[in-house]
Amino acid sequence: MKKDNAKAFARRRGSETSLRELAMLREEELLTRLESASSGLTAQAAEEKLDEFGPNVITSGRTHGPLYRLMEAVANPFNLVLLLIAVITFLTDVVFSAKKDFVTAGIILGLVMLSTGISFFQGERSNSAAARLSKMISNQADVLRDGKTVSVSIDVLVPGDVVLLSAGDIVPGDVRFLTAKDAFLAQAALTGESNPVEKFAQLPQGGAEAVTDLANIGFMGSNMVSGSARAVLLATGNDTYFGSMAQSLTGDRAKNSFERGVDSVSRLLIRFMLVMVPVIFVVNGITKNDWMSAFLFAISVAVGLTPEMLPMIMSSTLAKGAVSMAKHQTIVKTLSAIQTFGEMDVLCTDKTGTLTEDRVVLERYMDLHGNDNPRILRHAYLNSYFQTGLKNLIDLAIINRAHENGLEGMKETYTRVDEIPFDFTRRRMSVILEDTSGKRQLITKGAVEEIFSVCAWAEFNGKIEPLTEELKKEAMEVYEEQNRGGLRMIAVAQRNELPGRDRFGAEDERDLVMLGFIGFLDPPKESAAAAITALAEHGVHVAVLTGDSEGVAVKVCERVGVDLSHRLTGRDVEGMDDAALSKAVETCRLFSKLSPAQKERVVAAFQKNGHTVGYMGDGINDAPAMHQADVGISVDSAVDIAKETADIILLKKDLMVLEQGVVEGRRTFGNIIKYIKMAASGNFGNMISLMAASIFLPFLPLLPVHILIQNLLCDFAQIGIPFDRMDPSYIKSAHKWDTKSIQRFMVVMGPLSSLFDIALYAILWWAMGANSATNAALFHCGCFIFGTLSQILVVHMIRTEKLPFFQSRASRPLALSTGLVSAVALAIGFTGLSRHLDLAQMPLLFLPWLVLLCLGYCVASQLVKRAYVRRWGEWI
Repeated sequence: MKKDNAKAFARRRGSETSLRELAMLREEELLTRLESASSGLTAQAAEEKLDEFGPNVITSGRTHGPLYRLMEAVANPFNLVLLLIAVITFLTDVVFSAKKDFVTAGIILGLVMLSTGISFFQGERSNSAAARLSKMISNQADVLRDGKTVSVSIDVLVPGDVVLLSAGDIVPGDVRFLTAKDAFLAQAALTGESNPVEKFAQLPQGGAEAVTDLANIGFMGSNMVSGSARAVLLATGNDTYFGSMAQSLTGDRAKNSFERGVDSVSRLLIRFMLVMVPVIFVVNGITKNDWMSAFLFAISVAVGLTPEMLPMIMSSTLAKGAVSMAKHQTIVKTLSAIQTFGEMDVLCTDKTGTLTEDRVVLERYMDLHGNDNPRILRHAYLNSYFQTGLKNLIDLAIINRAHENGLEGMKETYTRVDEIPFDFTRRRMSVILEDTSGKRQLITKGAVEEIFSVCAWAEFNGKIEPLTEELKKEAMEVYEEQNRGGLRMIAVAQRNELPGRDRFGAEDERDLVMLGFIGFLDPPKESAAAAITALAEHGVHVAVLTGDSEGVAVKVCERVGVDLSHRLTGRDVEGMDDAALSKAVETCRLFSKLSPAQKERVVAAFQKNGHTVGYMGDGINDAPAMHQADVGISVDSAVDIAKETADIILLKKDLMVLEQGVVEGRRTFGNIIKYIKMAASGNFGNMISLMAASIFLPFLPLLPVHILIQNLLCDFAQIGIPFDRMDPSYIKSAHKWDTKSIQRFMVVMGPLSSLFDIALYAILWWAMGANSATNAALFHCGCFIFGTLSQILVVHMIRTEKLPFFQSRASRPLALSTGLVSAVALAIGFTGLSRHLDLAQMPLLFLPWLVLLCLGYCVASQLVKRAYVRRWGEWI
């Protein structure tokens, strides 16, 4: 009972009421409530709590094991139809039949097992590849276990763990600070406030207006900007304050256009079969006066018309794409996202780390007139080198540039006396140095406005002059010009006349001499421009959505080739209604100073215009836009909620990887569409052929077992489709699901194959003498051979817009599978193997007719293909 009460209490720790309550408890009482101690949990207690509370992750829903995925592979509409037919066949051929015949039911079950097995195997292969790569993604935390500091994965932290935090660490859950020294947290993900807030260990005085204002509470989703702290976890995973908010972002998306399209075609083909099969049954029953044979034939036709390989082709093609992308260090979390890549024609991306190297480079060091001056670099170097705190990216950039300029020897002539650390109120930091002669100086660097506020003098051309308003105005014009040009600017100042004491404080930062500015830039990646060009060549327009300033964004975008003829800021977006924004996004490629909600609006505006949109981001503030997008893309270094929301996770943050994904997506999309068009047109043509045969022939054109074996052979031949290549012209542009295109293709190509089937009937009837029931086995054999070969030819004729075999060759797996099936069909028809299937061996006299029919079909389909492309401008 006690354990259940503790668990119930823990489950509500992330609520506002509970957090306020925990914030007010004395440390001893708090640790007692959490069943912990100042030295942390024991390893055994942590393990027990992990079993109790589960891993420290924000989940979007339950994951399913292999058995569930196997059942999912079985339970697709086509398999269910085949299983129903198998049951009916078993009843008629085995249960209620004097002659037990397991063959038909066995073949049908074999088709189900083939489709299910391949779908399941390919899916598991993809899941395994993703799981292996996922193990490379981990976040660590320093925690006290058994009184010792150990580094563990964040997902094994539990309530009551005492964690040690320092600058750069993420806060691994909702925490209460036990000690804190200059601890500043960035909570922008929760509050939207860009400035970090300071946290303390003391109990709050008075009531905070918002729970996020509690000074001794830290939240999952925030990170340490500076300082250090020791804190105890109050809640983890979904029980955190942030976890409760994140659930709305991690819900399932609605099916995309491709998935909806596949569902609609599946329903169409099943309805088509359910209507036509009874018609064929009735016609054959009336014309042949053998209702049992008509029934068995109708059942076999139903099996032949069921595109049971569609789920297998889809899952195999998508899984192959996932495995291929895994080789490029890309985790595919959602298989259907691969084909969405193929549809994508707009990629929205942030700037930092995608277009840029996500590092800071010192670009300029200048005096107040904007002239390069190495004296400013020397002072900045001394400030950065001698500070004892965490050297941030700015400090490292200064030190690296100084080393490039050969200034590293300067440090040997100075010693540090004291420093005045950076804080977010003063927004500057200072060091006090003494040289070998005993002369002291204070060197300060920081935000331009804050440095100006403590300066009384300015240095121009080696001369020190009073800092008048006129001089300050002139200097600020230089600063603003550089800032508009995309440089992040800070100022450097110094003071020589210092007291002889060893301790200094913020009050000593006065009457400084302003020296000049240093400008920084996050340099563009070398691959960014090439990647944007490559994406554009594939019909994907890149739109940059950033929260950064317009000047910085423009500077980067200019260098990587983003079109800047039209651009919008967050303020512009805020002033537009949805209609105006939808119009504006068609020409705009740079959106700067955007809030998370505005990013989401921009993505929605693109979608409203009919675009398929991908969004690449790594911050919590990117999650709403990623969730809105058709495909969300993140990186392994992203925050957990961004990775949870994403469909694709890159282990390398590079647009060129996305270009490879686009190619893979279009190849995947194309191969699935190939099969759908083959199945739709083939089924329509077969219906016409079988209806004609049922009306005019005195016997069945094929026996049920022949249809089933032919179907099995053709299914095997199509196994190679997922591995087929696509024509380069197809890869160049985005393709969307178009049901009308599939219906049009079916109506054009279906009757074409029927014409050659009817021509075959005529040849067998008049040229080969198979015109009576006694010669029906010969007729069946001719139909079996040509029916199989013609479906093989359909694969090759439809797979490319070009001339097959010459201008565009099938991939080796597809060539092997279709070649092997063709050889088997010929062997069955022209050798003694035919007798084992109740077929009459075809004489060699039929071979020229067979060649003529096959060549005629190839020529006719190529001519129709050209006319079709000229008329509708597409093929696949």
